[in-house]
Amino acid sequence: MLELIAGKWTMLVLVELEDGRPMRFAELRRRLDGVTPKVLTQTLRALEREGLLKRRLYPTVPPGVEYRLTELGQEAGELVQGITDWSQANIAAIRSARQEFDERTAAGLPGSDGQARSALTVD
Repeated sequence: MLELIAGKWTMLVLVELEDGRPMRFAELRRRLDGVTPKVLTQTLRALEREGLLKRRLYPTVPPGVEYRLTELGQEAGELVQGITDWSQANIAAIRSARQEFDERTAAGLPGSDGQARSALTVD
């Protein structure tokens, strides 16, 4: 389950559907910039299989399909939204840490790899 929920597209689908409003495949795809139809289909099927998503088929030509979260999916969506909120609140600190790390690594300074860190902690 953790592997499924931690997936990039799974998290984004859960956030998009969290308000409880059903969405059609094309609308989800438009809202998830960069997802391919194949990956979105695989993600939706996996969520449906695990009971997080309901798929409703309308007998029209062409067939209409809507997706919505189940109660279980709503709970998972709330957790993912918490991670999203935390990420947005801390993005400046995360970017700063990345930049410091990248600068240390590029300069070959102590603490930029496992050996240098180990040598520092022995003293």
